[in-house]
Amino acid sequence: MRADSRERMFLRSALAPDSRVQADSELLPWIDSRRAASPFEVQRAPLGSLDGWSFDQDGNLGHRSGKFFRIEGLHVSTNAGPTRQWEQPIMDQPEIGILGIVAKRFDGLIHFLMQAKMEPGNIDPVQITPTVQATRSNYTQVHQGARPRYVEYFLERERGRMLVDQLQYEQASTFLGKRNRNMVVLVEDEVPVHEDFRWLTLGQVKRLLTRPNLVSMDARTVLSCIPLVDQTDGRHPEALAASAVEDPLNDFQLGLLASMSPSGRALHSDEDIVGWLAGLRCQYELDVERTALGSMPCWTWSELDITHDGGRYFSVVGVHVQATNREVGSWDQPLVASTERGLAAFLVKRINDVPHLLIQGKVEPGNPDIVAVGPTVQCALNGQRVRDGSSRFMDTVLSAPKDSVWFSSVQSEEGGRFYHVENDYRIVEIDPSGAPDEPDGYMWVTLRQLNQLLRFGQVNIEARSLLSCLSLI
Repeated sequence: MRADSRERMFLRSALAPDSRVQADSELLPWIDSRRAASPFEVQRAPLGSLDGWSFDQDGNLGHRSGKFFRIEGLHVSTNAGPTRQWEQPIMDQPEIGILGIVAKRFDGLIHFLMQAKMEPGNIDPVQITPTVQATRSNYTQVHQGARPRYVEYFLERERGRMLVDQLQYEQASTFLGKRNRNMVVLVEDEVPVHEDFRWLTLGQVKRLLTRPNLVSMDARTVLSCIPLVDQTDGRHPEALAASAVEDPLNDFQLGLLASMSPSGRALHSDEDIVGWLAGLRCQYELDVERTALGSMPCWTWSELDITHDGGRYFSVVGVHVQATNREVGSWDQPLVASTERGLAAFLVKRINDVPHLLIQGKVEPGNPDIVAVGPTVQCALNGQRVRDGSSRFMDTVLSAPKDSVWFSSVQSEEGGRFYHVENDYRIVEIDPSGAPDEPDGYMWVTLRQLNQLLRFGQVNIEARSLLSCLSLI
């Protein structure tokens, strides 16, 4: 396999209008059929009644196996932002999970084996997920249930050729240093396809992202890791496109390819961006200390749930789950529930005729590196912030004219740990002549430069979700 063939395969799959294996018109009926065929019941339950879970003497909540995850208290001190100290619940899940997609070529076009899967925290129970999403406790069968389907393709290297293999952090606002292994493995042998799975092109998955809450966070983070352009290929975008597809691309598509390729028209050098991020990590301080969950000020702890006294941020709730298509038929667990819808958005402007995205250095308590690269806007969409404009660039995003919006859709967070948590994801292009400068903590970068940071685990989950939503068609 030549060095550039991986990216060319991915680009062709991203530009494919449809698939002979699975037509677009068949996808939603298939999802509906899986929803009907696999009843799934989720009932809220008091935290104190969850089977297999218990509070210790400090009020921290854990599983009797000592595996899966724990809910603990965290005291945070920082010199970043208007709030310098606070306490909050945090999920501690030290295991590195697998988020993996099996890929295979049909008629020369790479397809991804995607699953229609139900999770207890999903708003619509069924979402499109990777082939495998499993913690170590899951695939080592701590729950004494069945082994996740297809996990062997990611545990046994001889099964296929690894195209993507990256460690990425999860939500650092509610997870303490949690990472997952994002993987795509290409197989040549026949793969038996269970009825909950279908082969889809990259273009088909990205088109499903325009529908609210249909493509899971786990799928989005893996998709964000997939490169479409060889980072060493300095050809003009038209030449890059011609190597992958026969039909000419429009100006929008050529602009995105130019932003993905090493064209030499970036506003900042790669070294400047690395230095900018290093400088922020030296500038900002972040001290986190575990504390008793049951004695945190401003949080009310009870056998029923854990809530913030101001009704803000999030809460911790319990659920009882009954399922027919999972490794175990029923279980109890805590989930983090949302009290506010979030907003995550990138501003885009053309610099030297190449689209650039405005990134920010985001400080979050669960990030051991202190600062990660986040989107231009990442905040809660509560009424007070909308009224007073306290979140920088929020007004620019919310008031953008329709013809400048590249993407807008509500997407939910991972339903295995979050209960009905939604973010409004937007990508908005602004007029270069009236575009904002770079405030402290922000920088304009090309897609290639952002993808380079992503490869090394420097980009947070909200920014990765937005990158997965970028579509060439």
